[in-house]
Amino acid sequence: MIKRGIRRGLLIGLAILIALPLAAVPLAWLLARASLPETAGRVTVAGLEQPADILRDPDGVVTIRAQSRADAVFALGYAHAQDRLWQMDLTRRSGAGRLSEVVGSGTLEIDRLLRGLGLYRVAEANLAALSPETRALIEAYSAGVNAFLEEPDGPWPPEFLILRYEPEPWAPADSLVWGRLMALQLSGNWREELLRADLAQRFSEDEIALLFPPYPGDGPVSISGLPGLFGTEPEGGGSRLAEILPWELMPKKASNSWALAGSRTESGAPILANDPHLGLAAPGTWYLVRIETPEGVVAGATAPGVPFVVLGHNGHIAWGFTTTESDTQDLFIERLTEGRPDHYDTPDGPRPFAQREETIAVRGAEPETLSLRATRHGPVISDFLPEAAAPLAENQVMALAWPALADDDRTGDALAGLWRATDWPSFLAAMRHFHSPQQNVIYADTAGSIGLVVPARVPLRRNGNGILPVPGWSGEHDWIGMIPFEELPQTLDPAGGQIVAANNRIPPPGYPHLLTARWREPFRAQRVLERLAPLGPATLEDNRAIQLDIVSMAAERLLPRLLAVEMAEPRLRAARDRLSAWDRRMDRERPEPLIFAAWLDALNRALLAERLGERFDDFARPNPLRIEQVLADGAWCDSAGSEAVESCDQRIEAALDEALAAIEAAYGAEPADWRWGEAHVAPLAHPVFGRIPVLRDLLGRPLATDGGAVTVNRGAAAFDGPFERRFRHVHGPGLRALYDLSDLDRSQFMIATGQSGHPLAGSYLGFAERWADGAYVTLTAPNPETAEVLTLTPR
Repeated sequence: MIKRGIRRGLLIGLAILIALPLAAVPLAWLLARASLPETAGRVTVAGLEQPADILRDPDGVVTIRAQSRADAVFALGYAHAQDRLWQMDLTRRSGAGRLSEVVGSGTLEIDRLLRGLGLYRVAEANLAALSPETRALIEAYSAGVNAFLEEPDGPWPPEFLILRYEPEPWAPADSLVWGRLMALQLSGNWREELLRADLAQRFSEDEIALLFPPYPGDGPVSISGLPGLFGTEPEGGGSRLAEILPWELMPKKASNSWALAGSRTESGAPILANDPHLGLAAPGTWYLVRIETPEGVVAGATAPGVPFVVLGHNGHIAWGFTTTESDTQDLFIERLTEGRPDHYDTPDGPRPFAQREETIAVRGAEPETLSLRATRHGPVISDFLPEAAAPLAENQVMALAWPALADDDRTGDALAGLWRATDWPSFLAAMRHFHSPQQNVIYADTAGSIGLVVPARVPLRRNGNGILPVPGWSGEHDWIGMIPFEELPQTLDPAGGQIVAANNRIPPPGYPHLLTARWREPFRAQRVLERLAPLGPATLEDNRAIQLDIVSMAAERLLPRLLAVEMAEPRLRAARDRLSAWDRRMDRERPEPLIFAAWLDALNRALLAERLGERFDDFARPNPLRIEQVLADGAWCDSAGSEAVESCDQRIEAALDEALAAIEAAYGAEPADWRWGEAHVAPLAHPVFGRIPVLRDLLGRPLATDGGAVTVNRGAAAFDGPFERRFRHVHGPGLRALYDLSDLDRSQFMIATGQSGHPLAGSYLGFAERWADGAYVTLTAPNPETAEVLTLTPR
C-alpha cells in the first residue's frame, strides 16, 4: 500500500498527469488502484469496545458481527467509509453549503440555497434534541468513520485526488444532515406555490386548473376508513418562477409499497414489498448490510453517512417507506415595517428580523458573504433566491415555513427505534418521533399483522390550503399547530388483508385534516391493485413479478382517445395500427413504447409549449391526466399564431408525425428495428467521472431498461435535451425489497448500482445489470469460505 504521508505529492502528480492524457492513464490507474480499501485481515482501531467483524460476500455486501449495537454501528461507519467515503463527503458538503470551497463557483447556487435554509445548523440542533441512546449510536458511528480516516496506509479515493482536497474528520451532525437533504428532496410544495403565483399573473383560474388535474374520483386510497375521524373534504383548486433547486436537490418523489396479510399468502405469514424511487446515479443512494449482535439481526438498506438501517427488517418486523406527497411547506409574504427596514409587521406589531451572516469559501475566487434573515415563519428565502424575490413589492420579503427546519426534530430517534421495535405498539412509539419528511411507513410483523402509518409534523392552517404564497403580517394564514400523531392516517390489519401505498391518495374523502390539496396520479397503485386482485395464496415470486411490472396505465388511459383519430398518411396509420395491437408493456426490446413516449412528448409540447413560454420547462414531463384534461377542454389545441382554427385531432395527428420523424432521424426508417431500450437508457453516471469524457466512457455502464414514468417498475425520463437524450432513465427504484415474514432470511433485495463507490472496485456497478434484468439477492450470512473478513480490534 502507498503511504498517505506522500499523499500531497500524489495529488500534485495526478493533477499534472491528468493534463497529459496518454501518459496519465497508466499511472493514474495505479494510484486509483492503491486507494482501494483493505477488506481482509486485522486492523487495530480506537473507539471500539470489543472485536467486530466486517464480512463481505463476492458482491461486496457487508455482514457485521459485533457484541453490541454501539460496536456494530462503529463497524458500519468503518465499512461505509471504506466503500463510499467521497459520496459521504459530498453529501455532508452539500448539506452544509460547502461545495464551492472544493469545486469552485459553479456550485455557488447550491451553497447559497443550503446556507440560506441552514440545514446543517438544523442538523446540529437536532443532535441535541435526540435521546442519549441515539446520540451514543451516532457518536459510535462517527468514531468508526474516523477510525478509517486515521488509517496510515494508502491514498484517498480518486475523487479526492482529482479535486485535490482531503476529507475532514466526521462529526455526528454530518450523519443527521442526510435526513435534512432527504426532506428537501421529498418536499416540493414551495416550488409549486411559486409556480402557481407566477402563472396567476398570466392565466385564468380555469386555465391553471387545466395544468393541475385533480385526483380521479375513482382513484384508489390507501386507507378506506378512519374510525373516529370525521369532517368535510378540504377544497383544492388554485388560482415557476425559474428553477429554484438544482436537479440534484430538486424534489424526486415516487415509490411503491404494499403488504399482504397471511390470509393472502401461501406461507400464511405476511409479505411486504417496497421500492423507493430516487435519482439514479453511481454510486447509488443505498448500501446493503446485515448486522448481527446478541440483541438479534437487522438487515436491509443503509445510506452511507447514516448509522441506521433505513429500510429493512429486524427479525421481528419489516418496514418500508413511500412519500406521502403531503404539503408541509408554506410561503409567507412578509411586509417590512414602514421606516424600520430591519423589522417586519406581525399581528402583534413590528418584530425585528433574526439576522446572521454566512461566508462561503470559493475555490479560485474570493469568498462570498451572505446576509441572511429569518421571520417568525422561517428563513427569508428571497434573500438568497432572486426567483423568490421577483414577484414581491419593494417593501416585501418571502419566508418559508417548514417543519423540517425545526431545531427539535427527532427523526433520528425514529430510525433508531425501528431497530428495537418488535410489534405494532413499539413501532408506533418509534414513529411518533418521525417528524420529517412525511412518509407512508408500511409495516408487517412475524406475528401476522400488517399496518400503515403516515407520521410527520403536518401543519394545521388557520385558513387556506397551501397552494399559493400568503400574507404573513395579518396572521390569517398562520399555522395554529400540527396534526396530532393520533389523528394522522393509520391502519392495522385492514379488512381484505392488503395495504397499497404508491404515492396515491392516502386518506379517504371525509378525512378532517388537509394533507395536501393535490394528490399525484394513481396509476402505479391502480396497477398494483389490479395485479393483486386475482392472486390466490401469493408467493414471494408473485410479488416480485408485480414489482417488475411494466404495463403503462397511462397508455391504457390515453391511447383510446389518441387512436380514435383518423389518419390519412399510410405511415401514420401503420404506427397507429401497431399501437392498437400493443400490449401496453414498456418493454425495452419493443418499438411501441418508443413510439408512444415520443408521441406523448410531441403532443405535450404542441399543447403547452407555445402558451406557457419559458414556464414550459415546469410541464415538460407529460402528465397523462393533464393531457387528457387539455384535450377534453379543447381550447389549447388551437395555436394562437395560426389563422386557421386547429382541432385537437389535428394536433394529435401532427404530433405523431413529428414523433415518427424524430425517431426515424435518430434510429433509422424501419419501425421493426426500433427499440425502447435504445432511448430509455439509465446512464448511472458518476458526479465527477461522468463529466470527464474519457473516464465517462471507461467507467460508465449505460443500461437499456424497461418501464416508464407511471409503470410499477418505474423508469422516469428527463424529457430534456435533444431527442436522443430526452428519454434517459434518470429516476426509479434504486432499491427493491421483498420481505417474507415467514422467514425473513428469505427476503430479497436489489440496488441499482453496487456496494462500492470506487470505480475500480468489482462491486462498483456489480449489481447494475442484475438490477436492470430484475434479479434479487438475499441478505444472509456469507459463506466463510468465499467471504472476505476484516476484523476490527480495540486499541
